[in-house]
Amino acid sequence: MTPHTKRPEYLLRQLRHLRTTGLVESVDRRASRLGRCELLWHVTPAGCEVVEASSAVTTRSYRMSTRAAASQLQEHTLAVVDTGITFTKWAEHLGDECGALDWEPELAHRVREGDNRMGDDAFLIPDAVLRYTHTTQEGRRQMLTFFLEVDRATMQVARLGQKLSTYARYATYTPLAGRRRQARGAREAWRDRYPVFPRLLIILSGAGPAALARRTTDLRALAAVDPRLSQGGLLRAGVTTAELLKEKGPFAPVVTPLLGPPELTNVLLTPFQTT
Repeated sequence: MTPHTKRPEYLLRQLRHLRTTGLVESVDRRASRLGRCELLWHVTPAGCEVVEASSAVTTRSYRMSTRAAASQLQEHTLAVVDTGITFTKWAEHLGDECGALDWEPELAHRVREGDNRMGDDAFLIPDAVLRYTHTTQEGRRQMLTFFLEVDRATMQVARLGQKLSTYARYATYTPLAGRRRQARGAREAWRDRYPVFPRLLIILSGAGPAALARRTTDLRALAAVDPRLSQGGLLRAGVTTAELLKEKGPFAPVVTPLLGPPELTNVLLTPFQTT
């Protein structure tokens, strides 16, 4: 819907007009939960060029295709979108700032040097990077950045654990010295993109509460034995569920830290100090 009407017909007319101009396209949802046909809309490569020309969004080499939009990754993509929408809705409810342009899916972060620029272990690619400005009860503004990982319980926990290790590797990754870098001194790559290292939030869905609780326990066990995570001290990471996040909001006690005592906290994830 748009702010100008409570009727979805207006938005549908606009989308259909954009489709005639080649700027957007639609595909059927693979498994509609409503028992009827649902259309999923995506921006075409031509539409991407128009949007990126406005300088309002980050220019990206990746372009969505109709084939990709209709693939088996469709539900995961929708889960990532739903997570972003949850944050924007709670921001509006709490008087915070987080809008449609404050989260970006699948931003690549280099974590390894070498000639193989597209190697599986050369980049860290979060499901999304989200920026959120929170105003505390005391009136203090907090500018927060999150790495979001959305897990629909379709992959082995061990694979997700490997990605956790990659996040920790990115926290300490320093590119090889070049002429310009030598002049200003070597430093971690993330400092060129973020004022502080982003918090990592893992959002679970796709299974019942008991199964997701076991998944959380398994993730904590993997984190506890990974020296990159337990000894690095920089990575603040926690696990929640899409249902809890949507129902109670990001600043309720809905997040289980990956390290330290398992007491619930919120998305601020106070750093855990190892001994």
